[in-house]
Amino acid sequence: MFRAGRRVDGAYVQIIVAPTAAAFGRTGYVIARKVLHRAVDRNRIRRKLREIVRAHRATLAAYDVIIRVKRAANRVEQDAAAAEALQLLTGYAGRG
Repeated sequence: MFRAGRRVDGAYVQIIVAPTAAAFGRTGYVIARKVLHRAVDRNRIRRKLREIVRAHRATLAAYDVIIRVKRAANRVEQDAAAAEALQLLTGYAGRG
């Protein structure tokens, strides 16, 4: 069953949050090859995003979260994308 989620857009990432039907929330990461060509770069930003989600797991336990990277060409932009994801998740956790 599909449940409509709340979408939050930033310059580098898009976060979609929906209430979960399961006992605990899940997290998905969408990092297209078009955005980051090298697998090592996609894995690096995924590791950064996982650490951010791990830090907020208690507040996001009742939600399914999808984090989609829209733009992150180099390491500076990857760091900015991770910082933006932290800011958006912190803002959402504070409201929800």
